[in-house]
Formats: sequence, C-alpha cells, structure tokens
Amino acid sequence: MSLYTQAFGRSESDTMKSIALLDGGLGQEINTRSSADASHSLWSVKVMQDEPDVVVRVHEEFIKAGAKVLTLNNYTASKPRLARFGMEDKFKQTHQLAIDLLGRAVDNVATNRSDVNIAGCLMPLAASYVASAALGYEESYDQYCELIEVQINAVDVFLVETISNITEARAAADALASFGQPAYIGLTLNDDLSKTLRSGEPLDEAIDQLGKARAEAIMINCCFPEAVDNVLPTLRDCGLKFGAYANGFTSIEALAPGANVDSLQARKDLNPEAYSAHALRWADAGASIVGGCCEIGPAHIAHLSETLLQGGYATEKLR
Repeated sequence: MSLYTQAFGRSESDTMKSIALLDGGLGQEINTRSSADASHSLWSVKVMQDEPDVVVRVHEEFIKAGAKVLTLNNYTASKPRLARFGMEDKFKQTHQLAIDLLGRAVDNVATNRSDVNIAGCLMPLAASYVASAALGYEESYDQYCELIEVQINAVDVFLVETISNITEARAAADALASFGQPAYIGLTLNDDLSKTLRSGEPLDEAIDQLGKARAEAIMINCCFPEAVDNVLPTLRDCGLKFGAYANGFTSIEALAPGANVDSLQARKDLNPEAYSAHALRWADAGASIVGGCCEIGPAHIAHLSETLLQGGYATEKLR
C-alpha cells in the first residue's frame, strides 16, 4: 500500500495523473563509482566489462529509488565508438552483458517485472553533443536497425537518447517504425536558451519532422534543466506526448569526440530538492515522462518520486 493510500484511503489511480519515471544518469553514476584512476572514452561500458558488479549495484539503487523505466548500460556501445578502440567485434557481446546485468539487478531487488520497463538505448552513433560528427541518414538508419536487432528480444521499449540533430533523430524514428516499435526521441538542446538543438536547428523544426515520422513522444534530455523550462510552451503545444530528463553538468563544451568525461564538472546548485522542483514544473506543464540524465543520481530520483507523489502524480512504466 502506498503512502498516499494510507493517508487518504483511496487508490492513487483514482485521483492521480500518471508519470513515467525514468532512472537517472546511469553511465555517469557507474563511471563515478569505478575504481579506475581515469575515465575511459567508452565510459560506463568499459566499467561494465571490468567491474560488472558496479553496474548491478547502480541499477539496483535506481530501482529502489522508484524508477519504473530502467535503461540498459549500453550508451557508448555503437559500432563507430567500439571500432575507435578496436572493439567492434565485441558489439553483440557488450549489449548482451548490459542485458544480463540489468536482469541481475531486477532479480536481486525482487521487483515485480511487470511493474517496470526494461528500456533499450539508441544513442548518438559517433559522439554525444557534436552534430558535425553524426553519420548520414542511410548509414544511421542501418546502424540503428542493427542496434534494435541486438536488443529487441530483451527489452520492452527503446529510448532514443541525447540526439543533437534532426537527421539522426529521423533515422532512429524510422528504424524503430520498421520494427513496429514506438519512437521515444530524446533531443539535446543548446544550454544558451536559444531553443535549438546542439546542431543549431530549431526545436520547432525537429518537432515538426518527428511528428511527420509519427514519433510517440518528444523528450528533452542531457542539457540544463533551465533549457527544458525555457521550451515548455513549445512542448506543451506540439501535439505529441513529451517529457524531459536533464543533466547536472556545468557545461559540455569541453567534451570533444573521443574525449572522456573527466573534462566535465557537476553543478553544485542542483541537489535532489532543486532538481525535483524543475521536474515537477515539467509535469505540471503536461510532461508525462520525467527522469534524470548525467549527474542525476539515485538520491535525485528517490526525491523526485516522492515529490511527484506529493504533487498528485502516480509513477509508472511507459507501457
């Protein structure tokens, strides 16, 4: 029985709007807990290979925090990124390891499997944030199809995450459609409040094209929460489901393709209470999907889960 039911004597679903609650910054949390002296450019995927128990523990903590959508730890496991380090032959093996470790965490916590989503990840194929490094439409489409094939039998849904440009977003949406999968598209915005993707393309244009591609939802992720706040009117009026999961970096400008995340710093002003205040504003504006990205850890998600409950929302999985 939930705290709400105990307090008010009625079911949450009778009175509450449902919010799909994602986990937080999985890769950054794993990387922070690694025993390695310096981060690898393959980030938490390298930690997963060397210290799999770290990955299991982080998944467990996000589950205990109340996350209902649990993402595989495979964000940097695209073929271009693996090939950069001579690991392209470990493509299937790496994704299977991510699947196995999340499965272990779900079993360890003894959560009801039907109450959560296991989410596959479709990531920026070549580099995060840098639109100029992105592949063309056809190559992106083909690679997204390969990523879907290697994950689809183990997941309930796919999240397309941190996409910096319209071409890559369209390729991911079209690839998912070819498998009969809904497209939950996460776009990353410039942090200067210009309402543009990191490519410089207007968010309005991206929404229009992804609407034509029949995207299930538009999400803004891995940028400042203030950048999300700034586009809430645009999202609210776009005619699609929308959501957000922001990061806690001070800036991403220092991260060049192939560099590691040690060059980035965490904000000091975005504790669980501050982050939850942003996310509650998104929910109140109509967002049906919230969570966290880099530097948003289990403590943030736990506080957000409770904040949503107190704000009149029930948390659930995507489908």
